[in-house]
Amino acid sequence: MTDELTNYTGAQPPRREAIHGRWVDLEPLDPAAHGQSLFAAVSAPDGIEERFRYLPQTPQTDRGDFDAWIAEAAAGTDPLFFAVVDRVTRRAVGRQALMRIDAANGVMEIGQILWGPALSRTRAATEALFLCADLAFARGFRRFEWKCDDDNAPSKRAAERFGFTFEGVFRQHLVVKGRNRDTAWFSIIDAEWPALRAAYLEWLNDANFDDRGEQRKGLRELIAVHRGM
Repeated sequence: MTDELTNYTGAQPPRREAIHGRWVDLEPLDPAAHGQSLFAAVSAPDGIEERFRYLPQTPQTDRGDFDAWIAEAAAGTDPLFFAVVDRVTRRAVGRQALMRIDAANGVMEIGQILWGPALSRTRAATEALFLCADLAFARGFRRFEWKCDDDNAPSKRAAERFGFTFEGVFRQHLVVKGRNRDTAWFSIIDAEWPALRAAYLEWLNDANFDDRGEQRKGLRELIAVHRGM
């Protein structure tokens, strides 16, 4: 790795435009297009407390409160929110955001992730993460970050499964919902993305799934292979 970046002119910020996948599309959040189906996804009673436990929002069970939130979220540019839209049903089944966008230094974070019950732990959810990472590096970003509450064990496991490298804990980093948050930091850098990208594409391929939809090889396993570990 070289420290010389004399030719680096920064990255191109993400645009407010759809990112198309095979199982999901990431569409810029739009209250008219996504409000009804996204509210149904985020307010589903199964696991709602856990879904919102580490988010800055409280559980969104009141439609009026949700409508106020989505109007504000859709109008912002950082975080830049996307609805995760199922390509078959055309319903929003979750949401996520690109945030802390620092194009000059080529650094961007994925966050505010809320995947509803129909999306969580599916091939489509992995594709939703992949699409954002692939966009980041295609637009010249050098570093793609994942941050979470250090108490959020499922989020830390997800970051590691997705190929992010753990970098440490920022103690007393934030106050969220009236409590201290120590923040665990993870990242992928541009030099790592070609191998990770190949692993994602192999994992997402139909050949990696049997007739019941069960994976033949795990993403962690494929990442290790493509990294030469």
